[in-house]
Amino acid sequence: MAKRDYYEVLGVPKNASEDELKKSYRKLAMKHHPDRNPDDKSAEEKFKEVKEAYEVLSDARKREAYDRFGHAGVDPSAGGGGGPGGQGGFADVFGDIFGDIFGQGRGRGGGGGGANVYRGADLRYGMEITLEQAAAGFASEIRVPSWESCEVCAGSGAKPGTKPKICGTCNGQGTVRMQQGFFSIQQTCPTCHGRGKVIADPCTACDGAGRLKKSRTLEVKIPAGIDDGMRIRLSGNGEPGVNGGPPGDLYVEIKVKEHPVFQREGDDLHCEIPISFVTAALGGKIQVPTLHGRAEIELPEGTQSGKTFRLRGKGIKGYHSSYPGDLYAHVSLETPVRLNDRQKKLLREFETTLQDPKHSPQSKGWMDKVKDFFQ
Repeated sequence: MAKRDYYEVLGVPKNASEDELKKSYRKLAMKHHPDRNPDDKSAEEKFKEVKEAYEVLSDARKREAYDRFGHAGVDPSAGGGGGPGGQGGFADVFGDIFGDIFGQGRGRGGGGGGANVYRGADLRYGMEITLEQAAAGFASEIRVPSWESCEVCAGSGAKPGTKPKICGTCNGQGTVRMQQGFFSIQQTCPTCHGRGKVIADPCTACDGAGRLKKSRTLEVKIPAGIDDGMRIRLSGNGEPGVNGGPPGDLYVEIKVKEHPVFQREGDDLHCEIPISFVTAALGGKIQVPTLHGRAEIELPEGTQSGKTFRLRGKGIKGYHSSYPGDLYAHVSLETPVRLNDRQKKLLREFETTLQDPKHSPQSKGWMDKVKDFFQ
């Protein structure tokens, strides 16, 4: 019986990518695998056919020969028991899937021989700064924990004159594979903890770690406009990797101190300006603080408490902004306290001159609303 076209078997076009081939193979292999279809000869034959097609088309050299000469250009029995026509294990299909998902495939040490290679852990450093520093930006030096290679054992972790030995549990792979029914699970070797080697006589200086914990000084540049909660990444300044893996990163987390005058909202600033009764009634010029000095605003006569004045461009130029924000000055009427008898008398005399509703438009409007409510 003539063999079907391999592309037809996998249900993919002739220009299918490697990912498309793999996706189709996984789907069909799990569908027709004999372990899922016991005593089904048809499913077993289909599984063999699918596996043979994938073994050929997933190999660039074999695929080229097949595209040029068809079935005559490839040897279906090449590759031994794992080649085309072989059953393989149901766990192989899942192992391939989980290996891709968790990054334990080729190049990571999971199946290519040798101990697993791991990226170092990231570190976090909290830095508290003032609002003025956040607005202007600055450079600072920080001291962070670091690991340095042990000079006594030259980083091997073994006592001078000795060497680490290949782990007998994983045979130097750094991982062990456990079979649980249909599933094959790969995990870090419990004996060597992924190193692939064990140290019988550890170095006394570093206790077999091969490195010593110290501290170092780093310069951090805080950009102008940075806000509370933002992070600065110092690439490669985290903990070192395992078995030659890349180091992690250091994240400097910014905490902006509470300011006695200003409150920040994005790129805008807010402040409260207390004024006297006389200033509010007569109006006039008042001084308003900003991050870059003083500014002046003109109060109109009869300014009410809570009135807000906007000073354009007197806020903060944010880290991602093109223009600075604004400063909002909120006027707050300050009631005088600890008055003497003469001051109290003068106020009472002055109040008698304010009986005309035109002097208190807000009070008149409020009283009218109250009367309407109780009618």
